[in-house]
Amino acid sequence: MVIVNIYYRLIKAGAKTIEQVPEIHRAEVQELLDNETTAAN
Repeated sequence: MVIVNIYYRLIKAGAKTIEQVPEIHRAEVQELLDNETTAAN
């Protein structure tokens, strides 16, 4: 889960995109991003 959080923070900082996240972690990172969007609404 640590690597997932790192990718999440990199995306939030604009340093990476979801497409640049390895497939093995992409779904978990996308879930964090989706949950943040849902929580903001």
